[in-house]
Amino acid sequence: MIPEPPQLHMPNADMRERVHACWDQLADFDAARIDEALTFLLCSLCALVGAQNADWIGVVRMSDASSADPVNGWRPPVVHVLHSNERFDAAVKEQRRNLERGIINDVVIRIVSMSGCFRACRLRDVVPPEWFDSDFYKGYYLSSGYVDAAYVAFPVNRDAESYFGIFRSAGQPSFTPEERDALAYALRGIKWFHRQVLLSHGLTIASAPLTPVERKVVQGLLAGLSEKQIAADLGQSYHTSHEHVSNIFRKFGVGNRSALMALWLGRAP
Repeated sequence: MIPEPPQLHMPNADMRERVHACWDQLADFDAARIDEALTFLLCSLCALVGAQNADWIGVVRMSDASSADPVNGWRPPVVHVLHSNERFDAAVKEQRRNLERGIINDVVIRIVSMSGCFRACRLRDVVPPEWFDSDFYKGYYLSSGYVDAAYVAFPVNRDAESYFGIFRSAGQPSFTPEERDALAYALRGIKWFHRQVLLSHGLTIASAPLTPVERKVVQGLLAGLSEKQIAADLGQSYHTSHEHVSNIFRKFGVGNRSALMALWLGRAP
């Protein structure tokens, strides 16, 4: 049975003011500083609810739904962790490998089953109490030093979603419904940001995800640098940088820098 997303409520006035201050600061980051903006947002979410770590996952539908695929073609090509640590990084990599092998944990299945709508949930919102005695909970969460997690998913289009995970360290209390609702409020009001961070990885309308070098070139283009300046900053020849620019334009289906910038401003090229 597919679960219904938990009913969300408006956070209190203090929480709303803190979220609004976060939005104001987030809007001051220009498009070329999207990675800094993402780190700032993850830190702000942790501070908002007293969490110790957070991550962002760019999730895309790689193929049409299949009865053999419990997550209907959804895959996470990009993961950005706020505070990297060896145990958590290893657990994340293992989960991505398991996903490709068709070994899917209950939390992922339940969150993905609600794709297409905005949702926010704590672990206890999507799994029964006995699940917390499972080997997966002990091996993935507790072994990484976390006792609880809250997840927020924002659908940008039918084939791309922006996921945020917020984690509370072992020894801390579980997330409350009010804290979940505050996280939902913080992330629901910034569609422009979800779109930009997915776009910066080529995960919304590009024909293929951007490579790490192409992402740096895009940031240079959005910052107004010339191709020669970008080449110098990256230690490349002008010819190599020009090839990257051409590949980027091709992936996004645009013909020039102005059209590329228009995408970041939410306009059709």
